[in-house]
Amino acid sequence: MYLSLRPPCGLIFVGAICLLPLAACTTVGPDYAGPPALHTGTQLLRDRAAASPQALLPAHWWLALNDAELNHLAVLALQNSPDLGMARARLKQARAMLSQQQDNALPKSTASAIGLSLDSAPGTAAASSTRFYSLGLDASWEVDLFGGTRRAVEAASAQAGQAQAQLADAQVSLLAELVETYAQLRERQHVHALRVELARLDADQLALIGQRKQAGVVGVTEFDNQQAASLLSRQAAQDAQRDLENSQDLLALLCGLAPGELDRELQAVAPIPGLPQQIGVGDVAALMKNRPDIRAAERALAASSAGIGQQEAGYFPKLTLLGDLGLGASSASQLLKRSSTMLLGVPYISWDWLDLGRTRAAVDKARAEEEESRENYRAVVLKALRDANQSLSHYGQQRDLLLSREGRLAAMQRNFEMSAQRRKAGVADQSEWIEARRNLLAARIDQLQAQSGLLQAFAGLQKSLGLGWDLPG
Repeated sequence: MYLSLRPPCGLIFVGAICLLPLAACTTVGPDYAGPPALHTGTQLLRDRAAASPQALLPAHWWLALNDAELNHLAVLALQNSPDLGMARARLKQARAMLSQQQDNALPKSTASAIGLSLDSAPGTAAASSTRFYSLGLDASWEVDLFGGTRRAVEAASAQAGQAQAQLADAQVSLLAELVETYAQLRERQHVHALRVELARLDADQLALIGQRKQAGVVGVTEFDNQQAASLLSRQAAQDAQRDLENSQDLLALLCGLAPGELDRELQAVAPIPGLPQQIGVGDVAALMKNRPDIRAAERALAASSAGIGQQEAGYFPKLTLLGDLGLGASSASQLLKRSSTMLLGVPYISWDWLDLGRTRAAVDKARAEEEESRENYRAVVLKALRDANQSLSHYGQQRDLLLSREGRLAAMQRNFEMSAQRRKAGVADQSEWIEARRNLLAARIDQLQAQSGLLQAFAGLQKSLGLGWDLPG
């Protein structure tokens, strides 16, 4: 139930002038004071990598890998990714909502025009004709006495900031996944070629054992074992081809293209990109500044805080200033004369005083939403710290693994060279050379996988640090 008051016209400006200062200084609800302070320390804990606490890499961190093809794919992804397109559309929606809330604080007006003709039936004694013309301009302005509209604008502004941070977060995730997939692609190109060579070596070994079996030198069991190994090698080569095609398709998807559209461009085998000598991780303050998901959670908290005041405004009366300018006459020629003018202005006060329980429930809901946003911000910050620590630890482990596998590869290379010399000298047979070659190829595959894993860990580290976005304001 609304209680409505329309004071006499003589009180229009008196009431308005008395209430406008109140509207300028009264805003219900809590004033947002920023996110809660969390005791996160000053440094990340698991800095096992060759990392510096000083400067982070720039926003376009993948450029440090010095790979022209990767840079081209990054441009395609930023331009065409459907995920980024959806995030951009959500940002446009949020900015449009902000503009709408800002316009709600302004006066509203409508214009009208009427042309009326009343004619009695012709041929009758009372035949007559009446004409009436009218032009009107109506205006209304809801005075923001208690700041409900200002809080709505504040909430919409925070939501627009949240949408922009979410777009940045989508960009961070996209570019990290792009680099990870590109690392897999280059690894799988080399691994496929090595698997094909391994299958050929196993086929050669099977032929040699078959000859020895016919000569009675080896038994059936050794021949059967080698036949099974040869079959597994062929299957592994086929699996490597499938994995390579999957990487090509995923890269196309990340770039907003159909499967197969990048096959020709990515057909040439290229090395796995190398990493910078030193990785900057910054400090906890830099992490808080750069992670877009933390920024989005903080903006969501600001929006929910403003939402409390937006609901609390329902406790108080609303003042609307109404005005009407009308022109009316029985002929178009008389319409613009001063005597045809009608001017009306009146303040309108309404108060939903019987529905304060519903308003109280809405306020309680808004406070609960603010509490949820506060806890969500805390959870996002803690998760960000966990991600950064785990990424640092994983990067260090992958670096150690690569060093280990490079050492093994060097040992297998020396063994193969010795076997080749022995074979050339007639001391070793073909089977020994094939086995040494197989061990070398297997070690090379392990080394490639570790090298790719280190690059993927590097991309994951940049994602955990919130790098990879550079948006206009």
